[in-house]
Amino acid sequence: MALPLTPPVPPMLARLTRELPLDGYLYEPKWDGFRCLAFRDGGEVDLRSRNQRALARYFPELVEALLALGEPRFVLDGEAVVAGEAGFDFPALLARLHPAASRVERLRRETPASLVAFDLLAVRDEDLLETPFRERRRRLGELFRDASPPLFLTPLTDDPGEARGWLERFQGVGIDGVVAKHPELRYAPGRREMIKVKHERTADCVVGGFRWLIDRPLPSSLLLGLYDEEGGLVHVGVASGFAEPRRHELLEVLRPLRAPLEGHPWEDGFLLGGSPTGRLPGAAGRWMPGEMAQDWTPVSPELVCEVAYDQLDDHRFRHPARFRRWRPDRDPPTCRLEQLDAPAVDVGALLA
Repeated sequence: MALPLTPPVPPMLARLTRELPLDGYLYEPKWDGFRCLAFRDGGEVDLRSRNQRALARYFPELVEALLALGEPRFVLDGEAVVAGEAGFDFPALLARLHPAASRVERLRRETPASLVAFDLLAVRDEDLLETPFRERRRRLGELFRDASPPLFLTPLTDDPGEARGWLERFQGVGIDGVVAKHPELRYAPGRREMIKVKHERTADCVVGGFRWLIDRPLPSSLLLGLYDEEGGLVHVGVASGFAEPRRHELLEVLRPLRAPLEGHPWEDGFLLGGSPTGRLPGAAGRWMPGEMAQDWTPVSPELVCEVAYDQLDDHRFRHPARFRRWRPDRDPPTCRLEQLDAPAVDVGALLA
């Protein structure tokens, strides 16, 4: 490639806040997908993930769409996403990273991807890294003037009220938050110069067990569950990241609740199969009592704790949740899986 910028180019990153900055910022949805830098030089297209993984072979529909743009040479920053009925489908997006060409061809038809563009780093022989964001965005709009699906230009607003509306309506089902950019922002590869805003979501979960630290007899994580409509305790993820004093407190609380595997709600396994996001540790479809004794310690499902989380994949926390507090006022059977249900939304409304 003879572009002014060639791979690897680390994408510009964002630092997390909980409130929208109000000093003349511009706001965009933060999409729930793969960060994707696209390099096109004539008939050659290179797609790179945040960690520089080559993506073009997995998303041939995006390569074809980029080749159809009128401008033959550019570098842009965006997000690859797969849309489902109730929002963007991150597990389906992960499943697209398959080594078999036949599977790639089948999945492009079954779960087609889209590319949502939000920044322009170079066009023809012009490096735009030092160009203010307001101008980069204008140039990106020109580049995408005649673009059609699966290529989209991300929405942009200077209205904090509209950005708050995105957070309230779409976070968790269409977007992963809101990104705030100052109009004069330069593109700084690899640096956290943007601002990402997320509302913290919480759930009251039942503690069904815990795991030990490898190097000392203290809890490392709590195994969390919620009851489904049939009364089964569904394993939804873990809470971890405890400070040392909290681990000692947890041990004192959990020790008297340790229980045998026989008769425990998870006696026959967590009843979770694999998924594109991987298995939960110990999430065998079935096991015999005593088989997993070294892996986790069952406790009587009497404790309820409030945890904070960011993202869900089919009623499972994508990442470990964060312990907030005990909820002695909650009866465990009232902690239902429906807490994690998200309203169905038309994510296409954001891209229209």
